[in-house]
Amino acid sequence: MELASPANPKIKYVVKLRNCAFREETGEMIVEGFRECRRALDNGYRPHAIFHCPDLYLKHENEPQLVADCAARGAEVFTCSKPAFLKMAYKDRPDGLLMVGPHVAQRLADIDLPPHALVIVTESIEKPGNLGTILRSADAAHACAVIVCDRTTDIHNPNVVRASTGTLFSVPVVEASSEEAIAWLKAHGFKILAATPHAEKLHFEVDLTGNVALAVGAEQYGLTAKWMDAADLRVRIPMLGLADSLNVSAATTILVYEAVRQRIAAGIEQVPAFIPWHGEGHHDH
Repeated sequence: MELASPANPKIKYVVKLRNCAFREETGEMIVEGFRECRRALDNGYRPHAIFHCPDLYLKHENEPQLVADCAARGAEVFTCSKPAFLKMAYKDRPDGLLMVGPHVAQRLADIDLPPHALVIVTESIEKPGNLGTILRSADAAHACAVIVCDRTTDIHNPNVVRASTGTLFSVPVVEASSEEAIAWLKAHGFKILAATPHAEKLHFEVDLTGNVALAVGAEQYGLTAKWMDAADLRVRIPMLGLADSLNVSAATTILVYEAVRQRIAAGIEQVPAFIPWHGEGHHDH
């Protein structure tokens, strides 16, 4: 079906999905951009619809196959005029691809726990960009889940999808209360690590090779007392300058990569194959 007018009801519906309350009501979300859509499909996501605008394609190489893959999974296909697509687009530089599909949040009982499980827990993270970046780090570190506790930002916010570069679909994401998460972690033998400037030990002085949950808190106030009290390990990241703390997503990445370093050294994780650089630059698309 072709959609030429920005006033088309289908276009207006997608625009309304920018609103959290409407996403909650419908159970649907927006996934925009080739990389994000491709990663969603590669991880088994089944969109309800794909909106595409060939006039905005960046390369005209892989886009038709992505649209075909969506159609093969039962998605409705809508070809849009440039004005119609730009009405929906959330990205600053849209590339003519946008999917609408179901929410992805899971339950604690759905988490598949491998030996030496690594989990990231966020408490009351406010900024979608930080949550998306944490998801990206979780994927890179082979974490088995991200548990979002006492949420203050919607994990299906388009900015979460964008900041995660589509890794929202590769890492299981669970929503739970702090009480539920702490009880579940304790029942499954996790050591809970909490970062605080007041801890004596540095983040690289504790063992992070077993079942470990890295807990990080709100951007302004950090973790609440319930998580600090529940923590088995309290550590601080050394701060050598004037600032006394890091952005929560940066702190999470430092903590999670210390766990990666220890797990590679212990033979739990393998070092990925070396990919030589040929000087042509890095391309995600």
